[in-house]
Amino acid sequence: MSPLPNILITGTPGTGKTTFSQMLVESLGEGFKNVNVGDVVKDEKAHNGWDEEWEAWNVDEDKLLDALDPLFPALNAPSSSSKGGVILDYHTCDIFPERWIDLVVVLRCDHSVLWERLEARKYPLKKIQENNEAEIMETVLSEAQESYSPSIVLELPSTEHSDMEAALDKVKEWVETWVEKKKSE
Repeated sequence: MSPLPNILITGTPGTGKTTFSQMLVESLGEGFKNVNVGDVVKDEKAHNGWDEEWEAWNVDEDKLLDALDPLFPALNAPSSSSKGGVILDYHTCDIFPERWIDLVVVLRCDHSVLWERLEARKYPLKKIQENNEAEIMETVLSEAQESYSPSIVLELPSTEHSDMEAALDKVKEWVETWVEKKKSE
């Protein structure tokens, strides 16, 4: 089996990461696995408790990385012939080791649409404001560009369903090119 790339789907909460990740796994098919990192935080207890003010888990990054490490066996065992196919879905990106990630997709959303999405999730006003400001200030995009080689960071719009479809096509094309390149190495 040819190696497959590991992809990180990131962006401000409400930009469509989980929806896009699920669409991507369905589109790419066999060999790809979607991992919602927020679920790993809860399921593996990779946190230091619940923050009432922010209505979020206080993530323990060391515990989280330890919980995720087994998903990257080819990186830990050089003799392994299979690699990749992991699609991580998380609202931040700077905690993941560069060696894990082949492509970082930063989803972006118009801030007025983002506000509506977060209101629909019943987020507290303070959390809506902070996430909206983060989107306007391109916080996640900046983190991605500072944490990974700019050549593997792809910024894509996700405001409308048509944006998501176009983003899906771009990522699929990238994956096909990456796989072909690996076959010839």
